[in-house]
Amino acid sequence: MDTMTMLLFGATGDLAARKIFPALFRMYLDRKLPQPFWVVATGRRAWSQSRFRAHIEESLRDFCQDRAGDFSRLPVFLQGIEYYEMDVRQPQAYLNLHHYVRSGESERRIGENRLFYLSVSPELFAGIAGNLHRSGLSQTSGWRRLMVEKPFGSDLASARDLNRKLGEAFAEEEIYRIDHYLGKPMVQSLGSLESANPIIHAIWNSRYIANVQITASETIGVEERAAYYDHAGAIRDMVQNHLLQLAMLTAMHVPGRMTAEEIQAAKRNVMEAVRPLDKEDVRLHVVRGQYSEGSIDGTHAFAYREEAGVAPMSMTDTFVAARLFIDLPRWQGVPFYLRTGKRMKEKSTRIVVQCKPSEEAELPNLMVIHVSPDQGMTLRLNLNGPGKPGQLEPVELKYANQENLPEPYELLLAEAMKGDRTHFAQWEEVELAWRWVEPILAAFAENRVPLHDYPAGTNGPDAAYRLLEEDGFTWWLDPQDEPVYTPVHAR
Repeated sequence: MDTMTMLLFGATGDLAARKIFPALFRMYLDRKLPQPFWVVATGRRAWSQSRFRAHIEESLRDFCQDRAGDFSRLPVFLQGIEYYEMDVRQPQAYLNLHHYVRSGESERRIGENRLFYLSVSPELFAGIAGNLHRSGLSQTSGWRRLMVEKPFGSDLASARDLNRKLGEAFAEEEIYRIDHYLGKPMVQSLGSLESANPIIHAIWNSRYIANVQITASETIGVEERAAYYDHAGAIRDMVQNHLLQLAMLTAMHVPGRMTAEEIQAAKRNVMEAVRPLDKEDVRLHVVRGQYSEGSIDGTHAFAYREEAGVAPMSMTDTFVAARLFIDLPRWQGVPFYLRTGKRMKEKSTRIVVQCKPSEEAELPNLMVIHVSPDQGMTLRLNLNGPGKPGQLEPVELKYANQENLPEPYELLLAEAMKGDRTHFAQWEEVELAWRWVEPILAAFAENRVPLHDYPAGTNGPDAAYRLLEEDGFTWWLDPQDEPVYTPVHAR
């Protein structure tokens, strides 16, 4: 791996403390960082080097408990990180930073390979990128790469505007848009699931599959993110990026080993084929909800409108369920159901693939891909029970990964350092996703879709179940007694 400098903007923020520095520390322990490796950590706080390094050490001791036996190596790791105080809104600060970085690279004998990580508020993305370009910081004799966190825009127009501004400073192949769901190990395995297994490859189409259900439920509420969340809601925070990315990866055709460019093309092909929604029809395919007062694991939970920083009459969606169709021959007529919500009964991200029922069995075959917090896969089959000839019962084959797998940020940082864009969102995907979501945003803004309440600690509003019942289906694996399943052919 090339020697490099990582310039981290927003280094005193929560994301850096919880995710970025712990990921870098684990990579350092596992010898996955280039040597020499230098982090220039920028922030507005007037902190000394010792104060900043003490802050990082405190974070690592909190968020890397699994590597407590290696804490003796912390001092050497921290020596490779230097704090640089600056106001990212001041153009002159970038000229000074450029001089600082060039001097440091020369002293450390690091080539001009620079990774710029923007862990800052989205409204600062374009300004930072422009100042990097104008100051010469991004004009290197080596490679340059720009990593940006979500959200990438708040609607189609703002996303296009941001992309245009970033494109004035960086080429598309130099921009790495982070979606941390794409760093989850089971998500990264979706492509090989079809291509490397002929049994799965053979049934991965509308002839055998009745529907696909993608769920990302959380037990937490809005917490400290009210200023952002009350404007974004679940549709922007989760559906436009995470859930549509999972849908693309699940539905894409993988005939064999593919390059990053081929995977990107396959995902784009899926997203281009997602049937568009008219604003007038959104209410037929989308359910929105907002959590009310309830209880989670015996602990009282306030209603969303009672959370600190939330408008008293807020109409923000904390739950969204949607039905979409992918108009490709292999998926024609197969509904994909997306569902996400806060303050739900359990924390779970999973993909459930329901096969069409046979004439002999009441229960259909299921393939469940457990993404988080459990990681693995379950296959539900029907077999004759022992000593019960002619009586079928469901049997589950389970794979659970018990290893200490890398965290998503470890995998994504390593890929960015290598220049591998496979698991980063490309502009075409982002634009197509916003284009599909745009009518939903408009329908929500005009209150064309009812806002259902659901008590905190439940599986969401009843309307989300009715959405599937219209097609003869139900949500699988919700933490409750599962309903008796009556096979009904999908439309």
